[in-house]
Amino acid sequence: MEEEVVSRVSSYLASRYQGDHEKTVAVREFLIRVCSRHIELDLGDSDLGNKICSGDENQYWQQLSEVLIGNELIEAGLTLVPSHNGPDFLIEKSGHRIWIEVICPEGAGLPAEWLAGPTKVPKVFSVPHDAILLRWTSAIKEKSEKLLGVPAKGKKGYLENGTVRSSDAYVIAVNSRLLRGPNFPSILGISQFPYAVEAAFSVGPITITIDRASLKSVGAENAHRPYIKKPNGADIPAYTFLDPNFKAVSAIWALDIDETSIIGNAKASAVVHNPEAQVKLPLGLLPTYDEYVAIPDGEGYLLHSQVGLWKKG
Repeated sequence: MEEEVVSRVSSYLASRYQGDHEKTVAVREFLIRVCSRHIELDLGDSDLGNKICSGDENQYWQQLSEVLIGNELIEAGLTLVPSHNGPDFLIEKSGHRIWIEVICPEGAGLPAEWLAGPTKVPKVFSVPHDAILLRWTSAIKEKSEKLLGVPAKGKKGYLENGTVRSSDAYVIAVNSRLLRGPNFPSILGISQFPYAVEAAFSVGPITITIDRASLKSVGAENAHRPYIKKPNGADIPAYTFLDPNFKAVSAIWALDIDETSIIGNAKASAVVHNPEAQVKLPLGLLPTYDEYVAIPDGEGYLLHSQVGLWKKG
């Protein structure tokens, strides 16, 4: 059965990425290799082949996101334990158990011209920051509920059914590939912080203070924005890590990753740590360039960006 799935997935990828250009060949060979290894290591669900080969772009990218993130973890020297009834990956390292749950949010609700990307005739349009942030908040909420359950609907989560222990760390990995269409990879929102920071800490756009007398700028800082408005007028919370109900979520791993990373395209990523987490994610564990840590400061927090903590092995 394993060989059949590997063969089917390999054939599909060969047909999806046709051509003899060296970059196309590199992408095709890379994907066949990492997907085959994912299957052989038994890291995927039983329907991995169906999702990859379905022809549905959303299913394809959700499944491929799991494979690509799994590859990042393996290449970082981390050992993955197969998990078929819980979150996507389990890492056991130095006495820690860290679960990684992956989601690749769909682009529903984003403007068509944004998802379409550059056109032959140049057009000017705004980056739909709020619409993208709403997709991030929705993704984080969905995967938080997988852990915590939804008591009002009688749905149990991983904690209640015993899959995830109270002593385990739980990380939500969000791949924003489908939120940029063909545009350049980026995880940064209007605040110039990652969308994950905006969703977790109520960080809004940069505001400039103007002196009334001189009409000169006297300061600039990020606005406090605890809610994002949906098109229907509903207020959606953007303070996940300021809400004690989410203390079981250790961190958000923000990524923008796809198959083109093998030919040198950017892999934007950042880890955003929950300062109130009941189980902290060890700093420098996940392969990322940037980590955001909130330090208590009076009644609030000061957000620090810590660069270069991760080292392989």
